[in-house]
Amino acid sequence: MPAPMTYKAAGVDIALKQSLIPLFGSIAKSTAGAHVLGGIGGFGALVSLNGARRMRSPVLVAGTDSVGTKLLIAFKAGRHDTVGIDCVAMCVNDIVCHAARPMFFLDYIGAGKLDKKIALDIVRGVARGCNEAGMSLVGGETAQLSGLYKPGEYDLAGFAVGIVDRARIPQPAKVRAGDVLIGLASSGLHSNGFSLVRRVIFDRAKLKLSANVPELGCTLGEELLRPTLIYARVVVELFDRFKINGLANITGGGVIENVPRVMPSNAHAVFRRGSWPTPPIFELIQRLGKISRDEMDRTFNNGLGMVAIAPPREADRVLAHLKRRGFAGFVVGEVRTGKRGVSII
Repeated sequence: MPAPMTYKAAGVDIALKQSLIPLFGSIAKSTAGAHVLGGIGGFGALVSLNGARRMRSPVLVAGTDSVGTKLLIAFKAGRHDTVGIDCVAMCVNDIVCHAARPMFFLDYIGAGKLDKKIALDIVRGVARGCNEAGMSLVGGETAQLSGLYKPGEYDLAGFAVGIVDRARIPQPAKVRAGDVLIGLASSGLHSNGFSLVRRVIFDRAKLKLSANVPELGCTLGEELLRPTLIYARVVVELFDRFKINGLANITGGGVIENVPRVMPSNAHAVFRRGSWPTPPIFELIQRLGKISRDEMDRTFNNGLGMVAIAPPREADRVLAHLKRRGFAGFVVGEVRTGKRGVSII
């Protein structure tokens, strides 16, 4: 007689998931702000909007994103403690472009078979990212989806919510000719372009993650898994202290695709190539892949994680503040009259 069927035998271990909930709750506790009324363990997270009382017209700003195919590097390296930071960064760096103050974050982990240690490593990384961003990890979902993922693989996505007074939301119409472009340095690739990176590094160059690359000063695996910088705290300070007419998060599409999103139709951003340092990883990828300059500009951040648009009088003060906060910043160009778009000269 066939053995009785069980959910666990089908690939879903409910007991394991239940054992993780209090562990996730303990990790998330380090991120909890006073506005969190109820977090992990319930059917939904409870978050107070008491801070909105100081705003005339509070607006919630929400964003969602995933780590993308950078996860395949984590699988290959067997390292899962940094991708949670990437997950937070990819979401929160978007919402702060609207001058939002980050409030809370939720994550989603989908796997064919849940591995307890890997799941804890991921969530610890998410919590670390939340602490860096000044937001609370209030919940999420860990789904066991038998047959949907290859063994040892998972997907990771996140959801960030912030709040801003409506009058403070940057408007593209305020960007005008004569404004300067201030670039905030990236830490490297961040979490974009990895489909191309993997083709170049593994398929064409046949390199291994353990390879020491002198120009990088570390192993290839360490460089590729370097976490995305989280700019949330310093960006909130920039909006509080200076006149920032626009802010663009430089993700997939580079400055070519992302900067025009915060400009009016009659403004053209002109970047001066060489006015900021390019991390060696980009030069390595371009050389190994024989990639055109135009393709690099449209695919990667090339050393610029954020671009702020501000009146010229603010430039020196903004750069000084970034330096005090440990962020490298550079005047990388200016806004001119013309068709909305970007030129790099």
